[in-house]
Amino acid sequence: MTQVTVSPKYQVVIPKEVRNKLSLHKGQRMTVIAKGEVIVLMPAAPLKHYRGFLKGMNTHVIREKKDRI
Repeated sequence: MTQVTVSPKYQVVIPKEVRNKLSLHKGQRMTVIAKGEVIVLMPAAPLKHYRGFLKGMNTHVIREKKDRI
């Protein structure tokens, strides 16, 4: 597991191996999601891009029953 440090301006650097694996590039927008003590960064994309990308995911681990709509 790779660790990063938060700068005095609350910035973090995404490690090179992660940038390469996800094909991230300079200036790309990210969506930030906070869930409890966890921060998730997702590359911003049109909603159509995300259709079906969680198919087969085990939702019992990620979502609490009280969070369900």
